Amino acid sequence: MPLLVMKFGGTSVATLDRIRRAAKRVGVEVANGYDVIVIVSAMSGKTNELVGWVKETSPLFDAREYDAVVSSGEQVTAGLMALTLQEMDVPARSWQGWQVPVQTTSAHSSARIEDILTDNINGKFNEGMRVAVVAGFQGVSPEGRVTTLGRGGSDTTAVAFAAAFGAERCDIYTDVDGVYTTDPRISSKARKLDKIAFEEMLELASLGAKVLQTRSVELAMRYKVKLRVLSSFDEQTETSGTLVCDEEEIMESNVVSGVAYSRDEAKMTLISVADRPGIAAAIFGPLAEAGVNVDMIVQNISEEGRTDMTFSCPNDDVPRAQKAMAAAKEAGHINYHDLVADTDVAKVSVVGIGMRSHAGVAAKMFSALNSEGINIKVITTSEIKISVLIDRKYMELAVQALHDAFELEKAS
Repeated sequence: MPLLVMKFGGTSVATLDRIRRAAKRVGVEVANGYDVIVIVSAMSGKTNELVGWVKETSPLFDAREYDAVVSSGEQVTAGLMALTLQEMDVPARSWQGWQVPVQTTSAHSSARIEDILTDNINGKFNEGMRVAVVAGFQGVSPEGRVTTLGRGGSDTTAVAFAAAFGAERCDIYTDVDGVYTTDPRISSKARKLDKIAFEEMLELASLGAKVLQTRSVELAMRYKVKLRVLSSFDEQTETSGTLVCDEEEIMESNVVSGVAYSRDEAKMTLISVADRPGIAAAIFGPLAEAGVNVDMIVQNISEEGRTDMTFSCPNDDVPRAQKAMAAAKEAGHINYHDLVADTDVAKVSVVGIGMRSHAGVAAKMFSALNSEGINIKVITTSEIKISVLIDRKYMELAVQALHDAFELEKAS
């Protein structure tokens, strides 16, 4: 039998009625001749509730027990989905991560998948099972303990299963009907994309688009897994949703495919740092060790042997960054006059594989922002993206202006 992987997020399985609706979609694919692996998330809100219970019970909790508790949300959904399919006379059973098994690292609450053994599930398919309902977001460590993969881990589980089992496609069902040129809540002109390249989706996901988890897109790109993003709440056709695929499968695309934003950014500047060989390593080494996720980096022109170094990071990382820099200064590894944190900024980015072969994208972007009186604080570029830091109060205006400037409401 050909194989499909279907993943249902928390909003898609939030109630028993929604689980029944999702099960009907699975039943349609079984009737079409597919064996199906269904990856399920916890019912909407359940993971937050379980995390809350853990923190209330033990503020300095054992991460192994945290995983034991938090992984139970997906196990409940898997059992309920299997029962629902059985009521529909579809041969199905539920699988927890350790039963597959999904082998992971020992990094509890942020484990990475190392291998998925296929013999157990394939054996049951050979015995007549048509649907394997797998609890997403979880696996088993080399020590035999339950692990979880971090937020959004069910997306990663789904793509990993599609790669391991050689699935024809991996369908991700969520509460949106595809990938849009930007957030429809900000721009009413946002348009759903029929197709988007892996690289573009990876950039959009890493830059703030919440449709797919970044690690899942990385996996899909590495193993050439076709991804389709669909709504759980709309009727489906063969052209529904957005297909995330190889660049070669997209005949013609706009120069810019989308505008992404991240609201919770901070700009940090080390003022008057000694400009000498190794200074960048002396700064960003301690930041990496402290777990600070540094993004944009700009070094100013040196004057009299001193320079300013600016970088961006998530707002939540600011206290860790300040502590790491203070410790590095106290230890004599770096010397700076002051560390200034601006926590009232946002990052706005344009993304598109068409940038590789078209000049003038940066000029058009900066002109559009200038026409709205928006000052740019930091700029970074790569082959298929340009990102800027701006004052947060102008974020929505910037997204709308860039969407209009690149005419993203029009199909290519």
